[in-house]
Amino acid sequence: MIRKGITMEELRKNNENMSNVSMDVLDKRILDLLSNDGRKSYRKISRELGVSVGTIHNRVDKLTKSGIINKFVPVIDHEKLGYNLTALIGLELKGGTISSIVDKEIFKHNLLAVYDVTGQFDSIMIAKFRDTFELNEFIKLLLAEEPVVKTYTHTVLNIVKEELNSSMIKFD
Repeated sequence: MIRKGITMEELRKNNENMSNVSMDVLDKRILDLLSNDGRKSYRKISRELGVSVGTIHNRVDKLTKSGIINKFVPVIDHEKLGYNLTALIGLELKGGTISSIVDKEIFKHNLLAVYDVTGQFDSIMIAKFRDTFELNEFIKLLLAEEPVVKTYTHTVLNIVKEELNSSMIKFD
């Protein structure tokens, strides 16, 4: 059994399901267009790719049902909403899992991403804050949680690249 109560068998089955998803060139081109503009209409996509609107609808439906497309969401400019501080927070945990924390209302408004990792930390969070006071309160609340032993916080000085919405996968 590995972390978070997931068995190796469950992991193997999940990997098999992922490898059973087949995509052709058209699927990849649709994903590429939607990655750049998730609001692009099926009609515009069909014109660009030279296929019928029905084909695009069916392909997007297939990509959604197979789990390749999880959801369509807006890309938010956090700075325009006043969230000017980005922090990378390494967590050292004892026994418990980070999943018991991330779903709590007091944490979910700041979190962009949470990862279980190897190395120095057990988990790493990427979060946005309005200011250092909000970050300080967040860290204190984290430290009050039972599985959290220590936090290691890094504040971002300059965002060089941040594209949480785009597909980084190169489609050959």
